[in-house]
Amino acid sequence: MFEKTTLKDWENLVQKQLKTDDIYAVLQKENLEGISVKPYYGAGGASLPVLPKIEESTQLVSYFDENLESEVFAFLLDENVENLSEKLVFINNKDLAEHILVEENNRYISLVDPIEDIQHAGLDEQLTRELLAKNFERNICIDVSLHQNAGASIVQQLAFALAKAKELTEKFGSEVLSKLSFRFAVGANYFFEIAKIRAFKLLFNEFSKEFGLDLWPYIFAETSKRNKSISDSENNLIRSTLEISAAMIGGADAVYNHDFRIENANSLSREISFKQQIVLAYESIVNVFEDAANGSYYVEEITRQFAEKAWKLFLDLEADGGFITAISTGKIQKMVYDQATEEQRWVAEGKIKLIGVNLYPAKEATKSIEQLYDSSRIKAVRLAEMFE
Repeated sequence: MFEKTTLKDWENLVQKQLKTDDIYAVLQKENLEGISVKPYYGAGGASLPVLPKIEESTQLVSYFDENLESEVFAFLLDENVENLSEKLVFINNKDLAEHILVEENNRYISLVDPIEDIQHAGLDEQLTRELLAKNFERNICIDVSLHQNAGASIVQQLAFALAKAKELTEKFGSEVLSKLSFRFAVGANYFFEIAKIRAFKLLFNEFSKEFGLDLWPYIFAETSKRNKSISDSENNLIRSTLEISAAMIGGADAVYNHDFRIENANSLSREISFKQQIVLAYESIVNVFEDAANGSYYVEEITRQFAEKAWKLFLDLEADGGFITAISTGKIQKMVYDQATEEQRWVAEGKIKLIGVNLYPAKEATKSIEQLYDSSRIKAVRLAEMFE
């Protein structure tokens, strides 16, 4: 039987080890999310409920390759492939959604987002109707992966996803909520990204209750491109492994690993990228748990903080007219720009470390922040581009 350790016991021990009275000045670190992170966690409030997945176990998604057809159950498709049988098919673009031949023994999930939010705002209502008429398991995607790759904060990503869902319910009614999938990119901050997936489950469930429903979101999670570099493919491989792990532990329904080679990708690198998921799923077995992080004092606390902050931002956006209005006025673009450029400054100053980019070795900047970002447009920017 272990003795109970109190916060005071822990503080006394760490004071001796660090040889300082002000241990929190040493142990606490800033973050760009505005999340309060403590170096010690004990039992706080009541644990969150178990946050369920839609899929029984997280689906491992591969970009379609006919050589993998017999080994892979879930494929990401950009163009029609005939004679697929007993597969889970993720439809990756509008043209394919319009023309794909639906087979009865396959499952189909759309990753097509009908809300334009790169430069010009708008909901493509005709496209939405066409998607809703398709015999897909999930007809419409709300995609905030671009926002993560453009430098949006986790709080912003969560609020934007919810605000886009609100736009669709206003036009097509609450029945559309059960037909949605959500596409997130998973970044480098391991525990924060676990909490991001979990927080969105809480948010969407709470949002659905506003319409008398009790729904959980279908989440498709992919690796980020924001923290990857051209010259350090091996480091990219390690980073993406952690990202896929965070997505699985957070409870994503499907995961997709982008090629770890930014340039000169080939069949071998694509196969390795997919098999990273296989190793995690079959050796670590982190894809089968319904809510693996449930009960972790730290993850539960930051999950709550992300959910609370994102809900507040969502309400602020709604008070200003909603997501599409905020895009039309440039508010969303400016929010993402301010967050992304601050993150880039942290990289330039070494407060965020990218091994092989600004640390071991430290490269000289070749581009300025002003050259990389545009306050009027949401666009993907890799942090390493400043040094390439």
